[in-house]
Amino acid sequence: MADDEEQTIEAVNSDADIRDALPDDLDISEFVGPYVFPNNNRRRVPGYLYLAIGAACTLAWLVNRGTEAVLVNNGTLAAGIAMFLIGGYHLVAGWNLDVDERDALVGATERVGFPVGHASAQLGWRGLRSRPTWRILLYSAENPPTRRGLVLVDGVDGEIVSWFTEDNPEDWSDLDGELGRSGAHDGETVDTEAVGVNTESAG
Repeated sequence: MADDEEQTIEAVNSDADIRDALPDDLDISEFVGPYVFPNNNRRRVPGYLYLAIGAACTLAWLVNRGTEAVLVNNGTLAAGIAMFLIGGYHLVAGWNLDVDERDALVGATERVGFPVGHASAQLGWRGLRSRPTWRILLYSAENPPTRRGLVLVDGVDGEIVSWFTEDNPEDWSDLDGELGRSGAHDGETVDTEAVGVNTESAG
């Protein structure tokens, strides 16, 4: 009887029954369209909430000023002022993202002046007002690429903020044609990454 139980346990815990599975968000069979970057103007929503909380704190302080209220004091007023400042900053930094990654790629391609193969778009922010800025990394269309460049494109008006190009220093000779077989030059390809890194732009 004990032997039967051991065999049952071994059958349940067999490695053959264990399968790796991709998370739902990485399952390509569930792909429904290109990734859309969230609009930067969503920052205005918490900004309005902060302003409402600040107004409530200030009103509570005004109503209870000069009374013996325990829970409402000068600290309530200080909190209200802080909420006004934080909310105001969220409204100022809530730029509308009018330029998407494809528009930024077109502008970056025109700037570097060479045919582009692979390109990667990353959204960052610059300055005290946290202005959205696309960082476009581009490789030329040769196999392997001989040139590469980095272009910073303003996410509000599409202006080129900063850019540079150079000969590609990477040695891809060990790939021995893998780039060609993987379809590296089927056109302008954008690999987008939604990384929210607050960074200052060079230039």
